[in-house]
Amino acid sequence: MSLHIELADRIDRTFGARMPQPVEHKQDALLVHLGNGVTLTVRYAANDAYSLRWNFGDAELGIDTAPLHRELATFPNHLHDRDGQVRPDPLTRPDDTPTDNVSRVIEALLVDPTLGLR
Repeated sequence: MSLHIELADRIDRTFGARMPQPVEHKQDALLVHLGNGVTLTVRYAANDAYSLRWNFGDAELGIDTAPLHRELATFPNHLHDRDGQVRPDPLTRPDDTPTDNVSRVIEALLVDPTLGLR
């Protein structure tokens, strides 16, 4: 998918100095290894259909747009915190570009991989 190729190129150019290796291309995803130990898995099916999941130590968190949580102010996008709780998504917007969404997530993860949700 060309969107993943474009995203990988942009991530490498923008964040390469803070990554121990270039973005890895998988069949349907990108793996982004950050210098602080975070591994981010990026999946974009469309500009407004995405899954961004990351691991940091034993913590797993993620943001996606599965339309399941209508009660959240950020519906359809939402955050799965390290305890498995679903919360409003503080970082992405389905109407924004994939590049901007992924960049905001990476910037936030470089500051705090748990997004302050301890």
